[in-house]
Amino acid sequence: MGIKDELTKTEFKNREYLINHIPYDREMAFFQSIKNGDMEEMQRLFMPLNVKGFGKLSENPLRNLKYHLIITVAMITRYVIEAGLEMEAAYNLSDIYIRKIDTCGDEDSVRMIHKELCEAYVKRMQQQKKQRLYSKPVTQCIDYIYDNLHEKISLDDLANIAGLSTSYISKLFHSEVGITIAQYIQNKKIEVARNLLMFTEYSTSDIANYLQFSSESYFIAVFKKTCGITPKKFRTLHYRTNFTSMIENKNSFLGEKVRFAIILLQKTKN
Repeated sequence: MGIKDELTKTEFKNREYLINHIPYDREMAFFQSIKNGDMEEMQRLFMPLNVKGFGKLSENPLRNLKYHLIITVAMITRYVIEAGLEMEAAYNLSDIYIRKIDTCGDEDSVRMIHKELCEAYVKRMQQQKKQRLYSKPVTQCIDYIYDNLHEKISLDDLANIAGLSTSYISKLFHSEVGITIAQYIQNKKIEVARNLLMFTEYSTSDIANYLQFSSESYFIAVFKKTCGITPKKFRTLHYRTNFTSMIENKNSFLGEKVRFAIILLQKTKN
């Protein structure tokens, strides 16, 4: 079964295809939902910390749970910074929750904080998006584009959605967003393609078809122009990225944050 037949059975934004993949893929989609400020998707993908499934970082069950949540905080923080959240705000929020985790005296408290912090980050990303307010017609176009990236989107479609002429909506969109409608659609399709390359095993041909590129070769050319490398190279570098190596990397934000937090907790007697 092709990717289009398989995926278009469900609403695009729900990303239901990830359910059939290993938990790691679902976890990455979960982080992406927070990055996108999508509360509904985050709640759908949210899974309570399962220490047995995540491995053992400490012989102490409570400390083990704390370590895993700290890593989750560091991961989320990295994602939201990449999405444009001010670094200082992201750091401060992570520090607040790491301190909260540090004071937890039982596993239920850690699990409660897990849900609380995920919702807090989603709300912060929603606020971040609202800072860039667009007119109603442009917002309607953006929403339509997001919901229909797996379809061919025409300028006529967007003009009808906005209730404006094609020439006027084109000028309005460019003036507010800073790029043309065609460029915006292309950029969003490439964002989806990047996620599919990282978190699924679909071929470049399947992805090109699903995102309505005219051909696989055209998709590869656009992807390379946008990302600087081919889809094949991108997948080689990023497919199911081993975040353990990032933790071990002394120069990475994630590694520094996790190591610092774990050292902090190791000094605390439970």
